[in-house]
Amino acid sequence: MSLARLSFRLAFVLWLLAASAAQATSLRIASAFDPQTMDPHALALLYHSRVAFQVYESLVGRDEQFKLEPALATSWQMSSPTSWRFRLRPGVTFHDGTPFTADDAVFSLERAMAQPSQRAFQLKGVRAIRKLDPLTVEIQLEAPDAVLPEKLQFIAIMSKAWSEKNGAAKAQDFNAKQETFAIRNANGTGPMRLERYEPDVRTLLRRHAAWWGWADRRHGNLQQVTLVTIKSDATRLAALASGEVDMVLDPPYQDIERLKVDPRISLLQTADIGQQYLTFDQARDELQYSDVKGRNPFKDLRVRKAVYHAINVPLIIDKVLRGQAVPTGAFLSPLVEGSPAELDRRLPYDPARSRLLLGEAGYPNGFSVTLDCVNVAWRENVCQAVSAMLTQVGIRTTLRSSASNQFFPKLSQGTASFIEYGWTASPDAWNSLNGLFRTFDRSGLGTFNAGRYSNPRLDSLIDGIRTEPDPTRRRAMVTTVLRLVAEDLPYIPLYRRTLTWAMAKKVSAVQWPNDTLELRWVRVK
Repeated sequence: MSLARLSFRLAFVLWLLAASAAQATSLRIASAFDPQTMDPHALALLYHSRVAFQVYESLVGRDEQFKLEPALATSWQMSSPTSWRFRLRPGVTFHDGTPFTADDAVFSLERAMAQPSQRAFQLKGVRAIRKLDPLTVEIQLEAPDAVLPEKLQFIAIMSKAWSEKNGAAKAQDFNAKQETFAIRNANGTGPMRLERYEPDVRTLLRRHAAWWGWADRRHGNLQQVTLVTIKSDATRLAALASGEVDMVLDPPYQDIERLKVDPRISLLQTADIGQQYLTFDQARDELQYSDVKGRNPFKDLRVRKAVYHAINVPLIIDKVLRGQAVPTGAFLSPLVEGSPAELDRRLPYDPARSRLLLGEAGYPNGFSVTLDCVNVAWRENVCQAVSAMLTQVGIRTTLRSSASNQFFPKLSQGTASFIEYGWTASPDAWNSLNGLFRTFDRSGLGTFNAGRYSNPRLDSLIDGIRTEPDPTRRRAMVTTVLRLVAEDLPYIPLYRRTLTWAMAKKVSAVQWPNDTLELRWVRVK
């Protein structure tokens, strides 16, 4: 045999081995939700973070137990009462091969703070970011903040040069449907690099071989990941059963008990640190999409209580969610520091009390309202049940379902009269309190306060929590805020889900309580 033919055969065998290895370490994931954009500062939504933060990284991360750990910063310390110093990881490169430096960190934090970024709420109180040397930055604050590092997860670090070159120095204005280069392109430092993003169809990621973290023995073996958007519950499960996908992040509730006994499938389950709410327009003097003229019923606490008493959450969990949730009267999970356990008890389901309260508030014949909901099956089904229960007590509720790219702007722009949505908290309470309950303004306060609720006393307490250095006092202040929210009912707490991922037996993963999959830990046998 000639040397040339031998070389050809050897090359062919090596190609086959490489192809086989790549196939063995690929992962196909299905979900009902699309990330909407690859710009990491344009949105602050779970379904966006799930994908964008495989590509981008923050200064801090979390370990398998959901505890804070170093990421692009190797260490940090409070250098004065109003400043924190972060030492950056050396030898890190972006996916285009350029080095990560303090210039990129300063640029990215400033980009996240500036309008129209939806991550600005996490950085409220930051006055300036300074580069001290190529691998050190200092974050200067308006007032002391003892837990600043907790707020930096999901503040993505981008390449300054790449962003400026491609006209993406500012975050995409998602609500205005702005088109930018950063929507379908990305250049992060993370374990996965973006190969292709086809909105509402699929996202293709490939292993970033030069990622700084691969030497860690915790990390997995993925070479390629395809995330596909499949809105139909039945189609997602059929794809898993046929082997077309290896993992489903949101299996239908009605199928979970069956999946538990399917020998081909493994389930991961954990309690959700987030939960679902209803909230009301409390800004407008006249309720939109209603037959009430000249008034807004939701400004009356008695009407908000009437809504609460009208909803049979345990029945919804039993019949719609098939037991895969727990009812809650709390406004943040007990997994959040300072959330008091006694608030987890709901007000009773009491439609007679609901009708009485409506009469006392001046609505003996009820009123009509439109409930906005995202058009994903389990969310829609819950909203349908809520609408029926409210209609029975006289709050004639019309359900309006919208696709994600239409629904989420209603949430962040505060344009809905009555809306159902979820919030994924972090262990520190301040981000949630600021995002949900603080009076809205465009500087990063109340970014997800969809009803534009405003309570000056709460504002003062929430602002105080940000700057309180004593952990015991801080927890007590969080508890006070949440008790005041429970008295005022700007939201109706509903339930916390049992998070379930269904996957082929060959897949192993780590499940966080925020429903985010870290691809760096996934291993395919």
